[in-house]
Amino acid sequence: MDPARALRDIAFQLERAGEPTYRVRAFRQAAGVVDRLSAEELESRVRAGTLQALKGIGKATAGVIEDAWMGRVPAYAAKVSEADLPDGGPLRAALRGDCHTHSDWSDGGSPILEMAEAGRALGHEWMVLTDHSPRLTVAHGLSAERLRSQMDEVARVNEAVAPFRLLHGIEVDILLDGGLDQTEALLSRLDFVVASVHSKLRMPAREMTPRLLDAVANPHVRVLGHCTGRLVRGQGRPESAFDAEKVFTACRENGVAVEINSRPERLDPPMRLLRLAAELGCDFAIDSDAHAPGQLDWQVYGCVRAEQAGLAADRIINTRTAEDLLAR
Repeated sequence: MDPARALRDIAFQLERAGEPTYRVRAFRQAAGVVDRLSAEELESRVRAGTLQALKGIGKATAGVIEDAWMGRVPAYAAKVSEADLPDGGPLRAALRGDCHTHSDWSDGGSPILEMAEAGRALGHEWMVLTDHSPRLTVAHGLSAERLRSQMDEVARVNEAVAPFRLLHGIEVDILLDGGLDQTEALLSRLDFVVASVHSKLRMPAREMTPRLLDAVANPHVRVLGHCTGRLVRGQGRPESAFDAEKVFTACRENGVAVEINSRPERLDPPMRLLRLAAELGCDFAIDSDAHAPGQLDWQVYGCVRAEQAGLAADRIINTRTAEDLLAR
């Protein structure tokens, strides 16, 4: 058993179960340390019991390495209980990709290549990388210069993961006036744009409604992300107020999909708004909004909610091929 693979598998399961980031990071960092060791040094340290002398390897991760090297199922893996996720049913089986994901270029925890490889391992044909735009400094949003540099990195990753396809996108902030937090010239070079509100979430509906309407009218926008901004876990956060009928009608008329955000702390939009958007004829994107590889599997939560709203696969843009997705 490959020790580095065993460490990364445990990290994936921890992420999937929503475990704390520091714990996941410990296993991924240890895997990186193992990657840099020669087979001879790894064997020597396992036999001598000196793995913990290496920076980045602690008691738990050393135990996993030793078990894997000896051909045993790591004892720690038995302690990691998989999240009790639903299977997602026919809708999950119909999904070809994920329109909303993040890497360590903004506020994600893993490199772009690792996210792409995880998406491929889940059976996706494609995935959209949508790191944040510059004004979201708390999330290390990408300046125009960094976004251009990321284009080159996405091209390199695509060479490594073909025929899986990583589309280059952005989760662009919707500004207070409804404008988008990136230049039109750069947005036109991207494959895909998710537009989301991250600031002034409590503004009155009379101001939030035109803000959202202007954003979805932008021809570059393909998805309206987590439209109410609510959080349903921890201290929580209430929904943003806006005229949902007007906004969802505008989404339909402009060919913008309403996102069914699958993050367990978001589950946005609420079911009453999801059903309203369905009744109004909107298309939808079932997205993980993953910030780590193990979170990509959270799409199943969105699939369950889409089924509850009576949505068929032909209303979900993730069921399209990459070519069809880009042929808008």
